[in-house]
Amino acid sequence: MKHGKKYSEAAKQVDRSVAYEPADAIALVKKTAVAKFDETIECHIRTGCDGRHADQQIRGAVVLPNGTGRVTRVLVFAKGDKLAEAEAAGADHVGGDELIPKIQNEGWLDFDVVVATPDMMGVVGRLGKVLGPKGLMPNPKAGTVTMDVTKAVNDIKAGKIEYRLDKTNIIHVPVGKASFSEEKLQENFNTLMEAIVKAKPSALKGQYLKSITLASTMGPGVKISTAKY
Repeated sequence: MKHGKKYSEAAKQVDRSVAYEPADAIALVKKTAVAKFDETIECHIRTGCDGRHADQQIRGAVVLPNGTGRVTRVLVFAKGDKLAEAEAAGADHVGGDELIPKIQNEGWLDFDVVVATPDMMGVVGRLGKVLGPKGLMPNPKAGTVTMDVTKAVNDIKAGKIEYRLDKTNIIHVPVGKASFSEEKLQENFNTLMEAIVKAKPSALKGQYLKSITLASTMGPGVKISTAKY
């Protein structure tokens, strides 16, 4: 893959043979984020899990203390007084059965997170083929299937992120923006890592965290030492 001049210059500042301490890695990622827009800083965690086994799956959510730096659009599936509650909490879209054809037939996907009350999961289940591949299906483990729609919406708006294994057993999550201070990014990173360490499947034998890499949207990856985790 051919990289541009800016990327190549930034990559020269990163020693690929070194696993940095988190604070040093964060400083380096900020320094190498040279795009003209406010880049997202992502954390990529390679695990020793085998996601094909149900007892080695990892899925959950954590609220980053300083948010993600982006506006998250929330869709809530509910009925009765929960509709008004979701609207009052600041959900961007609220509805029920009438939204199914809009998503299924018209391809409407103007949202980043879907929350549903348990009594709506039968309806939302019909959207499995659309929402599933995009990672948008509500899930109790992620706190997106709940009767407490106010808390769910507030947490998401405050910077709640979901983490899960992809097909290659890697977790990809945002930890903030390049414009954040090093302190804020460090707080977010620490909160994320605490949650990931706690989520270690008891069935896993061998090394849990194989590698941790931080990178901005357009910048080079910076490896973080896994020793303390």
